[in-house]
Amino acid sequence: MRTIVITGASDGIGAAAAAQLAHEDTRLVLVGRSPAKTRAVAARVGAEHHAVDFERLDEVRDLAAALRGECARIDVLADNAGGMFSGPALTTDGVEKTFQVNHLAPYLLTALLVDRLIGSRAAVVNTASVGARLFGRIDLDDIDSRDRFHPNRAYGNAKLANILFTRGLHARFRSRGLTAVAFHPGMIATNFASDTSSGLRRVYHGALQRFLTPPERGGAVLAHFVTGRPDRDWAPGEFHGAHGRISRTHSQAYDPLMAERHWEQSARMLGLEPAWGLA
Repeated sequence: MRTIVITGASDGIGAAAAAQLAHEDTRLVLVGRSPAKTRAVAARVGAEHHAVDFERLDEVRDLAAALRGECARIDVLADNAGGMFSGPALTTDGVEKTFQVNHLAPYLLTALLVDRLIGSRAAVVNTASVGARLFGRIDLDDIDSRDRFHPNRAYGNAKLANILFTRGLHARFRSRGLTAVAFHPGMIATNFASDTSSGLRRVYHGALQRFLTPPERGGAVLAHFVTGRPDRDWAPGEFHGAHGRISRTHSQAYDPLMAERHWEQSARMLGLEPAWGLA
């Protein structure tokens, strides 16, 4: 039986993918911010669930400890939680919210589970975005985008961080059996950007909404990467578009020095050694 952990599963493409992945031979563990919504989705698909707020890193640490206690193996970790937010807004951990929810929290969760993932020869599936190419340009002196904040910039940089993280996982752990991939799910009709000043709010919540892709199709894209086999159905370490093929993204994603420095700085922010031993 395969064990699949999906974050950001209380609604949107995470919930849609959970419904499509629910099978007798699959153990689904759903993670979402809203206890009520996450519980409801889990009840519909017959899954286990945890309510976790990625704005609080201690809750991420508690989640990792719970998963380590409950799951002898984890075959897929789908780091799907994220969103675009107003700001800059600092979390209780002193990090800008967009960066923490989209990148730093899943980076921490993956790090705390990495031995379990390696032992399971698992895949880490990161939900990224074309926003990385459209809006991103990382400044390592302002890694969480708080100093020159705009919702689009913060989101683009966070999604670019997801892609850099994917490439970093591939470089460090592929030889030990862990694979990773990042993908764009499409322009999905969800509550994305609902509380921001971004012009994308008008796209997702205005007259253009009818042209967006329904969550079920976005969930199918996520499910494709969750169920797919690396090197056959998707290319490890790469960013793929909603069509499933490798796509070009921001030039910084292909800069080995940027990837290394971003990985190391993320680790330091979390009190981890870059090799992911506790500092």
